Amino acid sequence: MTTRVIVVDDQAMVRAGFAALLAAQSDIDVVGEAPDGAQGVELSRRTHPDVVLMDVRMPEMDGLEAARRLLAPPPGVTHRPRVLMLTTFDVDDYVYEALRAGASGFLLKDAPPADLIAAVRVVASGDALLAPSVTRRLIADFARQRPAARGRPALRLKALTERETEVLTLVARGRSNVEIAEDLVLAEQTVKTHVSRVLTKLDLRDRAQAVVFAYESGLVAPGE
Repeated sequence: MTTRVIVVDDQAMVRAGFAALLAAQSDIDVVGEAPDGAQGVELSRRTHPDVVLMDVRMPEMDGLEAARRLLAPPPGVTHRPRVLMLTTFDVDDYVYEALRAGASGFLLKDAPPADLIAAVRVVASGDALLAPSVTRRLIADFARQRPAARGRPALRLKALTERETEVLTLVARGRSNVEIAEDLVLAEQTVKTHVSRVLTKLDLRDRAQAVVFAYESGLVAPGE
């Protein structure tokens, strides 16, 4: 199955480089490029990509606002692509807010080409790009600057069973399904089922949002 991708970045050479790299892969089809967030949103509405590579900082409309519009479309718009944020900085408040909005992860612009290709495939498969330690650090850093949310987020945790709470805690600490299965002595498929139920009960899109929620609800504290 071919993954449809668009590249949104205000630097023409960066766009062209990423597009050429991805288009060279037999399982990836680059269906368009855009120089700013506004045009990126319009292009996504027309081409219905599976994944949008979105630069964080752009003129006209930045990547954060564009990601919000793609991930929370207006009534009548049903297409919601996966969004992978691109940034020059390893800690960026814009990226954190994009993860809260539902972006599936982020990648540094100077990452090796193989990492970019792998990132697109991971996000297209429905998983979140949380493996790099820098992503976990980013979320922890910003969660540390904001007090844990009380009230509604904490109350939502009560919908989880004890086992689901354990699984969410380990997801927030950056564990993969395989590692969680080993920690809890469960089958990997059982862990996948628990993760799916956690996302459904908490109305979260993927693991990236689950990590943010776990920090902001106080379930996991930075530095644990």
